[in-house]
Amino acid sequence: MKSNEGCADRAVRVVLGIVALVVSFMWLGVMDAEILGIVVAAVGVIFIVTGIAGFCPAYKIIGISTCKKSCCGCGTGSCQSKD
Repeated sequence: MKSNEGCADRAVRVVLGIVALVVSFMWLGVMDAEILGIVVAAVGVIFIVTGIAGFCPAYKIIGISTCKKSCCGCGTGSCQSKD
């Protein structure tokens, strides 16, 4: 699977995912089975997973990539194929 997220995109996704989880647990009632809290928590988990994996299925469907060919210099080699 080839990465389609650049380093900045991945970092933003992980940070937003953590923020979404904190908000869902602290203020949106995920522990009380509130629908909005569950949805926000699910979005947070998806953001964290896609940020860590470096691959976004929605980007694949749309045909876009934020990963530069020269790689982003973050030292992860995130733009190389991962088999």
